[in-house]
Amino acid sequence: MAIHRLTPRKVATAGTGKYEDGGGLRLVVSNAGSRKWVLRFTLNGKRREMGLGSYPDVGLADARTKASEYRQQASGNIDPIEARRVELEAVPTFTSCAARFIRSHRRGWKNAKHARQWVSTLKTYARPVIGTKLVDTIETNDILEILSPIWTTKTETAKRVQARIENILDFAAAHKYRDRSNPARWRGHLDMLLPKPSKVRTVKHHPAMPYSEVPAFMTELSKNGSVSALALRFLILTATRTSEVLMAQWSEINMEAAVWTVPAERMKTRREHRVPLSDTMIADLNALPHLDGNPYLFPGARYGKPLSNMALLQLMRGMGYGVNGTCGDAVPHGFRSSFRDWSGEVSSFPRDVAEMALAHVIENKVEAAYRRGDLFDKRRKMMQAWTNYLGNMHADAAILAFRNDK
Repeated sequence: MAIHRLTPRKVATAGTGKYEDGGGLRLVVSNAGSRKWVLRFTLNGKRREMGLGSYPDVGLADARTKASEYRQQASGNIDPIEARRVELEAVPTFTSCAARFIRSHRRGWKNAKHARQWVSTLKTYARPVIGTKLVDTIETNDILEILSPIWTTKTETAKRVQARIENILDFAAAHKYRDRSNPARWRGHLDMLLPKPSKVRTVKHHPAMPYSEVPAFMTELSKNGSVSALALRFLILTATRTSEVLMAQWSEINMEAAVWTVPAERMKTRREHRVPLSDTMIADLNALPHLDGNPYLFPGARYGKPLSNMALLQLMRGMGYGVNGTCGDAVPHGFRSSFRDWSGEVSSFPRDVAEMALAHVIENKVEAAYRRGDLFDKRRKMMQAWTNYLGNMHADAAILAFRNDK
């Protein structure tokens, strides 16, 4: 019996129909394009079928692993459908429950990196202590054993671990695997046992270039003809985050209104952010080429893809910046701090205008409740002033070199 006939590409691109992988494993693609795995097996002389989940939640490798496990059960005269039902009704371990929580929620997370961070932190800190424990046996002492060693030394990480464990145990309670009391709950429970994170946390900021040195850096940058240099220039002028710039698409740019609208799903705050574009930014964008098949402002080497998320960091390293850099330790994200320092020490714009320009969350709940607008007109004037401070030069040399490279 031939097995493993399908390939990952075939699974992802197959049209409507049924596709056999062998050993009873089948991929079923509906007219609407949805894909699901089905395992066919024989038990006591009768043909049976059971679902193994939908693609891409269950990938080809996972489907094969499940199919192999259930085939072995059937060959031993065990009904895999009944065995799975019993398994699902049983109280799971923390590791098992965490996996189910992640599978059911990861589509609502911003990106795959976020899911990897969940897995990594739980594997490092929670699993050694409670990984094999049934979720209904986890107590406050278990949580403190996890958090206490890192609460004052890795406070930000510890708080994330606490929040993730709390979510997983709430998930377990919702499935009636344990009662509603949550030993990982912060408010009204752990906040009575551990110091507030704000009291012990030491915030580590990204190394930033002094704002007074940025104009000279921009002059040097304008001599570089790479796509990365143009993207870094745009990042500095807009005071935005690396991911927001690298994923920027032409459809988000309104040249007539001189506005770049970053959609909520790409913002750290999960709120749409309007960025006013100065005259220099518009001139730079007008000079950039539009590549067929690539929607991004700053295309990468791969067809239809943006620049790598390491491109700007590597560019600065090549210019002598970063860890052990000969020119300084500044990194791309640090230019937001450069902008913030300039706004506070040189410009006459109010603090809240700068905070809005940086798309920062308002920590004060009362202030947040009263502030309804985004101060867009004031921010436009601020961003033009920032551009003027940086020298108001266009990236003509860089764009000419970029075009010649093409």
